[in-house]
Amino acid sequence: MAGERGKKKTNILVWIVLGLLILALGGFGATGFGRSVSTVATVGDREITAQQYFDALRNEQARLQEQTGQTIPMQQMALFGIDRQVMERLLAGTALAAEADRIGLSAGDAQVARRIRETPAFGGIDGTFDRDYYARALQNAGLDEARYEQTVREDVAREILQAAVVGGVAVPDAYADRMAAWIAETRDVTLATVTVPDLPGGPTAPSEIDLTAFYDANPELFETPERRTITYAWVTPDMIAAGIEVDEGALRDLYEERATEFRQPARVLAERLAFADMEAAEAARAAIEAGETTFDALVTDRGLTLDDVDQGEVARSDVDDAVADALFALDQPGIAGPVETPLGPALYRVNAILDPTEVPFDDVRDDLAIEFSADAARRRIDAGRDGIDDLLAGGATLEELAGETDMEVATFDWDPTGTAEAVGIAAYQEFREVARAAEEGDFPELASLSDGGLFAVRLDGVTPPTVPPFEEVRGAVETAWQTDTLRRRLTERAEELARDPSADIAVTPEVLTGIARDAVLENTPPALIDRIFEAEPGEVLAVEGDDTRAYVVRLDAINAADLTAGDGARLRDAVVERTRGELVGDLFESYGQAIQGDLGFTVDSQAVQGVQAQLGGAG
Repeated sequence: MAGERGKKKTNILVWIVLGLLILALGGFGATGFGRSVSTVATVGDREITAQQYFDALRNEQARLQEQTGQTIPMQQMALFGIDRQVMERLLAGTALAAEADRIGLSAGDAQVARRIRETPAFGGIDGTFDRDYYARALQNAGLDEARYEQTVREDVAREILQAAVVGGVAVPDAYADRMAAWIAETRDVTLATVTVPDLPGGPTAPSEIDLTAFYDANPELFETPERRTITYAWVTPDMIAAGIEVDEGALRDLYEERATEFRQPARVLAERLAFADMEAAEAARAAIEAGETTFDALVTDRGLTLDDVDQGEVARSDVDDAVADALFALDQPGIAGPVETPLGPALYRVNAILDPTEVPFDDVRDDLAIEFSADAARRRIDAGRDGIDDLLAGGATLEELAGETDMEVATFDWDPTGTAEAVGIAAYQEFREVARAAEEGDFPELASLSDGGLFAVRLDGVTPPTVPPFEEVRGAVETAWQTDTLRRRLTERAEELARDPSADIAVTPEVLTGIARDAVLENTPPALIDRIFEAEPGEVLAVEGDDTRAYVVRLDAINAADLTAGDGARLRDAVVERTRGELVGDLFESYGQAIQGDLGFTVDSQAVQGVQAQLGGAG
């Protein structure tokens, strides 16, 4: 574990370099889709390769994951139409590159060189362009300089073309003023809340006639969902793990295999600052010891941050012998070096010294036994898969499987709407998908569960949605009647007060000022804000709530915003920027589609599906 942490910074740097390269190339074969040269689409005489499409999909998948914090599988991307959006971007970019060629638009060598020098991934230790970093980064990404520089040249040419097409787009002042004014307007209101104690007589008890009439008028409120009677046979690692015999020798072998988790060598928390030569490094150390500067100041003077020089936890095995000798010669935090490193002479600052640690076998024996049993159970289930398949192919019933294998069988009525709490096998997404698609008469087929288990289902019958007899749902009917009646009576009471503010209703009004369109008023429905912004000054409105309250609101004032300074001015600028972005996007999309129409384009749907299947398997 210490070794992994010691390499943490190096790994992060490698992935940053590769990530920036992939983004800079817009999907230029850097992720290894089998190095395929197959074509998924063409625009004119230009091709979009399977590799480009694969990389573009994966980049979009990574962007969505960063944005949402969740892994978005290929199937879900396709469901949302993201795959089509990615293809449309590739088609548009290829069309623009072709158009740039057609009109003789090209980026000069100086522009290409400047773009490459400005790419952060090619910066050396001091952040400036480093020719060796550049060569190594391209080599690690599987690219040669000529191909990469040609790609950069095409990217710059496309950007020049884009700027020429949309450079004159402007947002009319009148539109920006009106839109910003509409967004920034606020309202002052007087609000009164009508609650159940304000109703004459309070809640009322329903008669039997009331309940039956409500039941007859609202049958959908009491309808039970479809029920599917499912018989299933299943086995999971947890179901058989307890019966797995645990071998003590195997547990000790497992402990030794994972020794890095339980034994950590001595480590230091260190930072490294490299210098151009040993003389400079020695001078820096002398200045620190003389109190003329500090390690922090040296880092800042180089234009770096402490994160840039942080090495994390470093064990002796993570570094060269000379570096290790310098670091572990210290008996307390301090400066080590200078010492030669792959980046040149460097000073290290050791911030903490961590003693070696070891977790004894006996302390983790029970945890290892659980893992051993679970793994053995998974392997036992997997080994029995073919036998179970053969039994099903031979006509064995699910009940017979339970008698001849580790599987258990059960029958239950399943609610496919998901309104009931999912427990047992119903908690598995794999089961729900199979059970929802099953049809009466289907032969059971073996399927896998996410934890390594197996299952098969048989649909015994389907009970359609039904409305139970009144007596079976009488309690639910009374509850729903009371809710509906209270909501209606509260709204009527609020309407009475809105018509006649002097009515004998003891409510205390509240004055609210500066209400914005996106405001959220506590304990009020969203419709209240909408009604406030629809009202005219002085107008009094009744607004429905729920079965506990309704509202009476009077609009007292409409407040215009000052768009010339402060938040108002910033809002207007944001409106202009957003609107221009939308106009630019629409114009450029239309331009790209026109070019595609002139050049002609094709999309190989079979090749596209193959790439998507590959990404689905990779994910």
